[in-house]
Amino acid sequence: MNYQKKTVKDIDVTGKKVLLRCDFNVPMAKDGSGVITDDKRIRAALPTIQYLLDQGAAVIACSHMGKPKGAVVPELSLKPVAERLSQLLGKPVIMADDVVGPDAQSKAAALKSGEIMLLENTRFEAGETKNDPELAKKLASMADLYVSDAFGAVHRAHASTAGVAAYLPAVSGFLIQKELEVIGGALSDPKRPLVAILGGSKVSSKIGVINNLLEIADTIIIGGGMAYTFSAAQGGKVGDSLLEADWEDYANDMVKKAAEKGVKLLLPVDTVCADAFAPDAKSQVVKAGEIPDGWQGLDIGPETVKLYCDAVKDAGTVIWNGPMGVFEFPAFAKGTEAVAKALSETDAITIIGGGDSAAAVQQLGYADKMTHISTGGGASLEFMEGKELPGVACLLDK
Repeated sequence: MNYQKKTVKDIDVTGKKVLLRCDFNVPMAKDGSGVITDDKRIRAALPTIQYLLDQGAAVIACSHMGKPKGAVVPELSLKPVAERLSQLLGKPVIMADDVVGPDAQSKAAALKSGEIMLLENTRFEAGETKNDPELAKKLASMADLYVSDAFGAVHRAHASTAGVAAYLPAVSGFLIQKELEVIGGALSDPKRPLVAILGGSKVSSKIGVINNLLEIADTIIIGGGMAYTFSAAQGGKVGDSLLEADWEDYANDMVKKAAEKGVKLLLPVDTVCADAFAPDAKSQVVKAGEIPDGWQGLDIGPETVKLYCDAVKDAGTVIWNGPMGVFEFPAFAKGTEAVAKALSETDAITIIGGGDSAAAVQQLGYADKMTHISTGGGASLEFMEGKELPGVACLLDK
């Protein structure tokens, strides 16, 4: 995929109506009060929005929230987002009552330079997730240009993420530009050695990533629940640990492939295991492959922590996707925390691939020490797999 895409700075936006796809899929309070519990995604969109407004564009922002499946679900309305965005910008945000209906159309037609409006949840339209050309055409008809800044949604070919680009000149905002530069740069021309740390629960969800990274990484580190499938594949005892028995042959193939390619593949040498999946479970440290029956591995052990932290010390670039253990339980967060601390102390370019790893780094207080924390979990994963991202492929090349 070509990572060299035109940005808002490569086109003249003055006096133009700009359809801006944001990722305002923010977490809301469970009590239906309409309170946003974390406005990080709204704040992330501000540089692009402010730039467009300062340049005299009229901004028609849009986003999805949750999975209303084409129905109007009042608790998934973007009205609270409009209010919060208005507070952050210090100016009114006009809220449309629909996505491409009469209210959205009339408000968009009346929108002046330097003003911003927000369309209702794009997934209130059944055609959004089907990338319906009619919906894409209606969205596009309101604007002169399309700017994509929702990296968390670019791996989906939806009407508002990819379809509209068939009808409007399409460029990236600053958020997507940074993702393409940092992650794209690490994949196409990394500062070496390139160390990839992969964790999380399942080998099956990381297959594509491991395969792609075996072609470009110098060292691959495996942690989290997926490590037990590798351990079992090599004849180890994993007790009641997470195990994908169907993927054991695959795990062995990866070990073999790494050896053939001269890629260092590091697996845990010891494990913190527990007698139950609980924050206060009884725990012990055992050698990898020696987990007793009835016990389950919930974190990497101290020897493994040392091995992994040493491996990133002299790295040029580190990509990290997936925690080392059940970091939500403080007793089993030590591995994840140690890796985060090691990354915060290295001189390497450090890239955190969204999702749980981003949550862990933020929760543990190391976020400001990382070069880049991706704003898209699924998108950054598919990016690292080398897959084409529909919401990026549709943008104009430089």
